[in-house]
Amino acid sequence: MEWTQEIFFIAFLIAAAAIHEAHGYAVVTGTVFCDQCKDGQISLFDYPLYGIKVGMACPGSDGQFTMWREETTNWLGNYAMKFEGTPDLSGCYSQVSGNTQGSSGCGAAAGPAMYPRLMFRMFDMEMYTVDPLLSQPAQPMPFCSRSTSPVVAPAPPVRLLPPVPRLPPVRLLPPVPRLPPVRLLPPMPRLPPLPPLPQLPPMPPVPYFEASACPHQKWMMPEYKCYWKMVSPDTKVAIIFGPIAGRRYGTDMTLWEGMNGRGDPYRTLLREGTTALLNSYSSIQFPYHPLAVIQHMNWALMGSTRQVLHTALSFLRANSGTTAGTGAATCRFTPCK
Repeated sequence: MEWTQEIFFIAFLIAAAAIHEAHGYAVVTGTVFCDQCKDGQISLFDYPLYGIKVGMACPGSDGQFTMWREETTNWLGNYAMKFEGTPDLSGCYSQVSGNTQGSSGCGAAAGPAMYPRLMFRMFDMEMYTVDPLLSQPAQPMPFCSRSTSPVVAPAPPVRLLPPVPRLPPVRLLPPVPRLPPVRLLPPMPRLPPLPPLPQLPPMPPVPYFEASACPHQKWMMPEYKCYWKMVSPDTKVAIIFGPIAGRRYGTDMTLWEGMNGRGDPYRTLLREGTTALLNSYSSIQFPYHPLAVIQHMNWALMGSTRQVLHTALSFLRANSGTTAGTGAATCRFTPCK
């Protein structure tokens, strides 16, 4: 089945699922970092935390804040909270509430709370994002710079110097005699011209700054294997997409095996999600960022079959270069040397 036929097949399944009653929901996402230097900001020494509990508290009818939901971060330090319906989360806040055995060394103190920001609202679905949260160790790491205020020593008393004696008048030196004129050297003979440099071989194309979107069939061709740069075909699906994908597809399935999936909605989601991840690494103008691909995969795996098909169709459109609002994009691959 060609990929164009697969688009109509998935669109048909989504249309069939849309006949049932639709239920709205809201999703809140964010990331937790380890603030190793305890400076209250993200620096080069900080890294995402796995196994940190994040809680969301919202005001009740009496004005008191109550805990609504608590989630744990994945291997990439990300967390996602899903709320049924379309609740008003404008007055809520998220904060680190605890840690599990995964990150005990950086869970001694929690950073300030952050408020969710509405990114978009569409089809009874709301998407919120939270600025990065911080979790801090008990003491700063030894490699962190410690800025200390230097102690200013008291200024010594000013001692008055004796008056400077007057110097005798300066004697003028005799004028310097004029030098004889310089004889010009004869001109140097012209060097023979250098031979032309050999022409360099053409550089391989770099589609990273160009708009490029390639379907999964292109990524599986042997002549395009050199474009697998950030990940290899033998990388495990569970390592890239996290434990939720590991429970669905198993811990031994590789990305190359996932590219061969078809027929089943979850296998189709894995194939198009892997292709979208490769395209996001290959082109900066691809509609999805690598972290966004991983987040959408996990949201779909935590949702219904309808959401799985909807996410797979969105990835398929992006991989074919037909995403709405971004213009048409073609595959910029050239055969590897």
